[in-house]
Amino acid sequence: MTQRPLIIGPLTLFSRLIVGTGKYASLPLMREAIEASGAALVTVAVRRLNLAQPREESLLDHLDRSRINLLPNTAGCYTAQEAIRTAALGREAGLSHLVKLEVIGDPKTLLPDTEQLLEATRVLVKEGFVVMPYTNDDPVMAKKLQDAGAACVMPLAAPIGSGQGILNPLNIRLLLDAVSVPVIVDAGVGTASDASVAMELGADGVLMNTAIAGAQDPVKMARAMRLAVEAGRLAYEAGRIPKKAYAGASSPSEGLVTTSIVSATTHGGPATQYGGHSP
Repeated sequence: MTQRPLIIGPLTLFSRLIVGTGKYASLPLMREAIEASGAALVTVAVRRLNLAQPREESLLDHLDRSRINLLPNTAGCYTAQEAIRTAALGREAGLSHLVKLEVIGDPKTLLPDTEQLLEATRVLVKEGFVVMPYTNDDPVMAKKLQDAGAACVMPLAAPIGSGQGILNPLNIRLLLDAVSVPVIVDAGVGTASDASVAMELGADGVLMNTAIAGAQDPVKMARAMRLAVEAGRLAYEAGRIPKKAYAGASSPSEGLVTTSIVSATTHGGPATQYGGHSP
């Protein structure tokens, strides 16, 4: 079944699952998991690449660049200026003019510093970047990031790497109503059902790393996430039934014969030909 592609800025993606490249036990395992995920957009931490030694083996050597788009990220940055410099470094190294913008405000929770994030978004948009900011689940901030020129917004479901799933579905719904750019749920997904819930809420995509890389079998989990995102999107497009406080019969009551059957059985009618008997 064909689903509509996800369009973010200049990108047209036929997978709504975006995955990261960190925390894998080995680079071959990373490659296998990414292939199983079907992802066409993969995040790469600029600060974790040895750009000064381009001949050394890196994770980039294990990615099929003919099929996969790179999304450099500014992981590890705590100020707008740090993030701006890191994004520029990635573009100058030939990675991409796309950037997943992260500006962290607290080392313990890894929650974003939205003030610095908004400042960096404005600067990078002016410098020609396609900016995809990682933010909290605040619809007000999401609208500000959109107005600053962000190509999408990437609200957290829960703290990075926590695996808690979507802690505040109401905020995600409010955020979806607040913006017109794509919404990619990022951070906190733990298993396939979390990804499916995000898509059923109406999210345009899901980004994850730890949920796959940290699984006991990353390749199987990557495939599970792929299927969950596809199923969740289909369910959203299909339109779920409304929730009710009381039961509703699965079969219509019109045309059901009840009294006549009881009467016939009681008086030894047609029911007796199926082994019935009269009292």
